[in-house]
Amino acid sequence: MFRRSVLTLGILAVFGTAAHAQSGYPNKPIRLLVPFAAGGTTDLIARTVAEPLGRELGQPVVVENKGGGGGSIGAAETARSTPDGYNLGMATVSTTATNPAINPKIPYNVATDFTPIINVAATPNVIAAYTKLPFHDYKGMLEAVKKEPGKYAYASPGNGSITHLMMEMFKLSTRTDMVHVPYRGSGPALTDAVAGQVPLIFDNLPSALPFIKEKRLTALVVAAPQRVPALPDVPTFKEVGLESVNRMAYYGLVGPKGMPRDIVDKINAATRKVLQDPAIRKRIEETGSIIMADTPEAFAKQMREELAVYKDVVVKQKLTMD
Repeated sequence: MFRRSVLTLGILAVFGTAAHAQSGYPNKPIRLLVPFAAGGTTDLIARTVAEPLGRELGQPVVVENKGGGGGSIGAAETARSTPDGYNLGMATVSTTATNPAINPKIPYNVATDFTPIINVAATPNVIAAYTKLPFHDYKGMLEAVKKEPGKYAYASPGNGSITHLMMEMFKLSTRTDMVHVPYRGSGPALTDAVAGQVPLIFDNLPSALPFIKEKRLTALVVAAPQRVPALPDVPTFKEVGLESVNRMAYYGLVGPKGMPRDIVDKINAATRKVLQDPAIRKRIEETGSIIMADTPEAFAKQMREELAVYKDVVVKQKLTMD
């Protein structure tokens, strides 16, 4: 009960009034920091909304990539920035749940160091394989990794990323053993998976889907509420009996703690309006993503819940950053 009260106070603190809204916000360009390398899903979602959001707010929203540390380097920079509405960051399950769950030295506190603004979209995750492997479906992959424990490696966007811990969920549930190869974002991980440098990749669907459509990767199983229309023959984790792994990723906007509530509300309202545009919705939904467009409070609640889920995975799998 005490812990819940502390968390509640922490979330309330991020909506504090220490900083006062500037008259006429915004009156200069807004920085949107993506805590991963260019080419991944976080970058894709950010760039899809940045330009129309800038038009809606009346000032450019400039996307900047700063990868590394499973997203923690960029996320920490957002947390340290001035809470005036000109320094925003993309928040993902990796930066607000999985990485904090596995890394005790992470340089920010999810509950108190950010101002949640809006969850933009949720996306499926997918296990995909290099096309020249001896298997081309989920059943074949499972048989192969069970037959030769430790032989197969998988790429992820980094240590502590959502797909790193989701694969740990998968390994726990299937009693399999695979080698984790972390990268500095989805872009470089996909490059090596397509080239066969690493046989498997667990990635967010939007960044992997173009390679799957071009038959440069083979989709094996997806984490989604139902089968993805773009991949009608690929089962969900729930269908193959792994409902606990059937989790989607979120992509939202946050700022540092202490952002004035009127600025938060203005950004939230502008983003909601952008996400009502049929052209923007189409671009996001074509990746298999689901538009969320929720309230700051709802996004804060989801961040807390996901952190609890992945802390449990870390404990059960005895995971560390080493």
